[in-house]
Amino acid sequence: MNVLYPRLLVEDFETSTRFWEAALRDLLGIAPVKILPEDGYAKWAVGDEALLVVFTRSAITEVIGTAGLPSPAAAQDAAMLALPVQDVEAACAVLVRHGATVLAPARDRPEWGAGLRTGHLRAPDGTLIELQSYAESRPS
Repeated sequence: MNVLYPRLLVEDFETSTRFWEAALRDLLGIAPVKILPEDGYAKWAVGDEALLVVFTRSAITEVIGTAGLPSPAAAQDAAMLALPVQDVEAACAVLVRHGATVLAPARDRPEWGAGLRTGHLRAPDGTLIELQSYAESRPS
């Protein structure tokens, strides 16, 4: 049973899928299990558990009846994907290579948890990403 099934609703399916395909491959060694450009749908999974789905915003607005409403205006983020990694700096470099923008470079965050290091980026589709590692999970 999938406990969490995150879906990113995106405007530009091709750009988003290209970014996430490269980023998840290079960071976690995960390939998409399904990419359906004609349906605006792409899915990555680990075993039977969905890791991430990219879905076109227009497809879901048709389903729920909000197609006539304006897209959200620029505002503070309402959601973020947090990805655990071994090396925050190296993971940031991978995501930047694939088109992400660094918002807050890697730094230790003792106020958030002993040994926590984070970096924050924005994916080309606008998704806020937090890369995180704990001292005990980093290579010596």
